[in-house]
Amino acid sequence: MAWFRRTKKGIQTATEDKKDVPKGLWYKSPTGKIVDAEQLEKNFYVSPEDGYHVRIGSEEYFEILFDDKKYKELDKNLTAKDPLKFEDTKKYPDRLKEAQEKTGLKDAIRTGIGKSKGKDLAVVCMDFRFVGGSMGSVVGEKIARAADYCIENKTPLMIISKSGGARMQEAVYSLMQMAKTSVKLAQLADAKLPYISLCTDPTTGGTTASFAMLGDINISEPGALIGFAGPRVVRDTTGKDLPEGFQRSEFLLEHGFLDFITQRKELKNKINLYIDLILNQPVRA
Repeated sequence: MAWFRRTKKGIQTATEDKKDVPKGLWYKSPTGKIVDAEQLEKNFYVSPEDGYHVRIGSEEYFEILFDDKKYKELDKNLTAKDPLKFEDTKKYPDRLKEAQEKTGLKDAIRTGIGKSKGKDLAVVCMDFRFVGGSMGSVVGEKIARAADYCIENKTPLMIISKSGGARMQEAVYSLMQMAKTSVKLAQLADAKLPYISLCTDPTTGGTTASFAMLGDINISEPGALIGFAGPRVVRDTTGKDLPEGFQRSEFLLEHGFLDFITQRKELKNKINLYIDLILNQPVRA
């Protein structure tokens, strides 16, 4: 059984001298395709072999959409309170603090203002890394303030949704954001300003039931999960097998819930094309 025993023969490397392979050097898509991390970034975080759109955050979307990656962030330090004194396995303020330290974000949404193809654009983007992109009072308030900014400055609005739904720790305060954001988007429509909604993976719950589906044009990235309740909940509730691809963006496009599915590398051009068409302006090159 000598082969199971470490001997002093051969080359021995002290533990402190061993070097690990750097993390993040490679990315493996769900279909098993391997892609270099640097190549993935250059390809807008889309796997070149199978077209899989990797989940990204607000910073990456801002860099894709704004000219020269330049933008100004609104309401940067807005944070949630704990009016309900919600206690689960962990107190809500503690959970928020933990998420803030882990992600570097104040909440699950950010607002960027800048130029896109030379014209003003406001982009409100959700971050799934922060408590699953859950919709709380800060999410609703930032969308409302962004709408007010757009109305005051005659600026088109884009919202990028990526959410697990309402934030249970805020209960009714979270659900109130559905009505609050809907009213603000109606005011934006009354001001004849474009609102483009981009649904990314995943867009579910109260987010889908409110602002995510109220765009003048509703679009999505390929393969995104979009729905109210998740597929497992729907299956258990109805007791029926679901169609193949149920709640994926391609299924929703076929059934009229979306207007278009766009590749991420074409996102900036498509968004500006839609805005120009809505405003009846010459299409920007």
